[in-house]
Amino acid sequence: QVQLVESGGRLVQAGGSLRLSCTASTPTFKTYTMGWFRQAPGKEREFVAALGYSGGRTRYTDSVKGRFIISRDNAKSTVFLQMTNLKPEDTAVYYCAADADAPWDSFPVQDNSAYDYWGRGTQVTVSS
Repeated sequence: QVQLVESGGRLVQAGGSLRLSCTASTPTFKTYTMGWFRQAPGKEREFVAALGYSGGRTRYTDSVKGRFIISRDNAKSTVFLQMTNLKPEDTAVYYCAADADAPWDSFPVQDNSAYDYWGRGTQVTVSS
């Protein structure tokens, strides 16, 4: 069983930046495809970004392209989400997700049901 722990969420003004972190409790972190999802009050959980285990392939939802960057540090078993130019509509609980040995070309990275492991989330609030 892999545990994921997110951190870095807080209250920030519109236009500001945050970096979220998610640390995994597995020595084989480098073999995991990692994703970030978010859920705003009254809305369904939605895909934000994903990063393949090779580290070279990424995908973003359209609303965050050019503002968010997903990255990983395999030595620290940690995935990051660097968020810039934050908007009030980015307000949500952000969740980290992981799946082992998921081949990028066939893995539905935007489908939250495809991931095996989830963190408990970290709250991001963007004030206008």
